[in-house]
Amino acid sequence: TCSFLDTDRALVLLEEYCEKLRKPEEQQLKKAIRKVMGIFKSSLFQALLDTFAKKAKRHGIISHPSLPVAVAYDVLGCPKD
Repeated sequence: TCSFLDTDRALVLLEEYCEKLRKPEEQQLKKAIRKVMGIFKSSLFQALLDTFAKKAKRHGIISHPSLPVAVAYDVLGCPKD
């Protein structure tokens, strides 16, 4: 299931990307990514993620590594494989 470790991995990926955003025109993107990071750190997000993971596991539909990491890859434009 998804876990705090998955969220930590996503946060690391997003933080590394944010560090590369230095141009003035990139600051709006950086601000948006920081908002996503704040959501990932929230207890509400973790509770929703745990509920989703439990239901998905019960129905046998988890086939991807983690939702937070998948979202981070989407934000970064990285392949999910």
